[in-house]
Amino acid sequence: MLKKFYSNGKLLLTGEYAVLDGALSLALPVRFGQFLEVEEQTKPVISWKSLDHENKTWYTAEFSVDLKEENNHREYNIDKRPETYTLKTILQAAQNINPKFLTGKNGYRITTRLTFPRDWGLGSSSTLINNIALWAKADPYQLLRKSFPGSGYDIACANHMHPLTYQIKNGEPCVQEVTFTPPFQDQLFFVYLNRKQNSREGISQYRKTVSDKKTLVHQISSITQRILQCRALHEFEVLLREHETIISNALELPTVKKLFFDDYTEGAVKSLGAWGGDFVLVTAERKASLTYFTDLGYATIIPFKDMLI
Repeated sequence: MLKKFYSNGKLLLTGEYAVLDGALSLALPVRFGQFLEVEEQTKPVISWKSLDHENKTWYTAEFSVDLKEENNHREYNIDKRPETYTLKTILQAAQNINPKFLTGKNGYRITTRLTFPRDWGLGSSSTLINNIALWAKADPYQLLRKSFPGSGYDIACANHMHPLTYQIKNGEPCVQEVTFTPPFQDQLFFVYLNRKQNSREGISQYRKTVSDKKTLVHQISSITQRILQCRALHEFEVLLREHETIISNALELPTVKKLFFDDYTEGAVKSLGAWGGDFVLVTAERKASLTYFTDLGYATIIPFKDMLI
């Protein structure tokens, strides 16, 4: 019997890094995501195949379905690839949460498929974790905590079909779907920076440099609330710049606009999630203004409406 699972990708519009310490943040589930298909087989192994958005295989592996004894199997223990280590870590964590997971005699053929390029940073890890949690009947937030450092907003996006606010309260995620269809949404665009940023490095930098987290959380939460009420593009741009300045000062790092687009005068540029990579949000009253980015070699520009579900 073939089982199929799907999880949405994500973008974090407000609250990057501060979301870890309880800031109210605005997160956007996107129309891109990842599929996972599970089919039982009599051979007691997990045969794994991962496909990219063009249906090309980028990773395969085979290892014992008995995860506790798997390291004793010399024939499987020779795979030292980081992808295999990460995958086994997630599967073992899922089994720790649900001890009934992967306890039968049969094995499985697993196929995953992304619907976006792997380097886009829209949640290749979080969608995988959420899909495995669905398969294992395990709590996805708990599985994330046992697998990767992070706030969990990406898990919320994986399971929701509308924009949402995300906040950690007393160590637990608080998720609320919201309406975010600003009248100026046709002037909003997502520009890919042609590089993928390691979010764990950014989290480490945040932990090292930020001392007054209480003030930071209050400031970012206030901006999130004001953005949700914002009806004018100019006001929205002011809030984006304020957010960038606050996070820039907290991280002791220049804003992405200062680094790459200092002479862009037609609108605002805001980082999304890990600073310095993946996508940025750009405002432009005239679509013609986007030639600024294409002339610099940033060819992947996705309108707001085309990115969101």
